[in-house]
Amino acid sequence: MAKRTKKVGSAGRFQARYGVRARTRIREVEIQQRIKYVCQKCGKKSVRRKGTSIWECKKCGHTFAGGAYIPTTAQRVDAEKILKSGIDNTSG
Repeated sequence: MAKRTKKVGSAGRFQARYGVRARTRIREVEIQQRIKYVCQKCGKKSVRRKGTSIWECKKCGHTFAGGAYIPTTAQRVDAEKILKSGIDNTSG
């Protein structure tokens, strides 16, 4: 029997249901949520998803809230930029 998950990956469990675009999006999101990310505290590539929006570094034990599927969201990056620029403006 031939392998059926080479192209579809983890979305192979849906077989022919829900359409190609939906299954492709699911596959991309699941790949992103399962890879290891760099810890902001210790710098090691050992942050894994513990639950929805909960991320934990296996090396140092640092637990933090992030995005549902990736630890850093676009809104967080924007907020950090605003805060950093606000701090720079008050010092000068």
